[in-house]
Amino acid sequence: MPKTPPLLSVRELSVDYLSRTGPKRAAERVSFDLDRDEVLGIAGESGSGKSTVAFAIARLHRPPAFVTSGRIVLDGRDVLALRGEALRQWRWREVSVVLQSAMNALNPLLTIRSQFADLFRAHGIRDKAEIRERSAELLRMVGIAPDRLMDYPHLFSGGMRQRLVIAMALALGPKLVIMDEPTTALDVVVQRELLDEVASLRRRLGFSVLFITHDLALMSQFCDRIGIMLDGALVEIGTTRQMVEAPVHPYTRKLWNAIPPLHPPDTPSRRILERAP
Repeated sequence: MPKTPPLLSVRELSVDYLSRTGPKRAAERVSFDLDRDEVLGIAGESGSGKSTVAFAIARLHRPPAFVTSGRIVLDGRDVLALRGEALRQWRWREVSVVLQSAMNALNPLLTIRSQFADLFRAHGIRDKAEIRERSAELLRMVGIAPDRLMDYPHLFSGGMRQRLVIAMALALGPKLVIMDEPTTALDVVVQRELLDEVASLRRRLGFSVLFITHDLALMSQFCDRIGIMLDGALVEIGTTRQMVEAPVHPYTRKLWNAIPPLHPPDTPSRRILERAP
């Protein structure tokens, strides 16, 4: 039986940033596939190029950043060939993005209802009753009461604001959701709750996720496969089990070793526990 084509295929993707001293390579010939109904994590330290790749897939780069080579295909469509209105309509219907800081994605001067309305109208949905109904359903879907639609972003906690951004990302039923450091500003309890919510929504709605973070421990609990970026290159990719138990690349092993253990081998509490009857 032939293998189902991947939802997303990235081949030999390179991205440069122009500077006064010439172009600086931020992503170097990156290639990977993401299957339907899969969560693929891309990890690496700050400046490794992981967000650059994510922005290239969503076509969010602006000068001085340029995709200089490669190919991106989402569900059989050449992403880099999209222009003008076709590109604008493609975003959010086929791929959406959840960024690190929800307050940067939400307009502090507009109510949540107004921001949902702007999103729907930008994609040709103008019936007020339909917009109101769909907005309320999206809030219910992420565990927020619909009567909060008239509130402003500052009236929500950090975790709830991130839930609002996720609701907006899912508003038009995209096939791929790119999550770029979505939990960095949240405490560990809220992080877990948010990822559990995303996992539940993914099972219900059937979208795939490209999950960008520097937190390998968090990624290992959420992703089906993990890729590691270093200096703009994807140096290793594999199943989560393989990447946890038997990483091949020395840099991947160093990333795991940089995570402090919950119970260091030589601490007072450990020695007390070992002496306890």
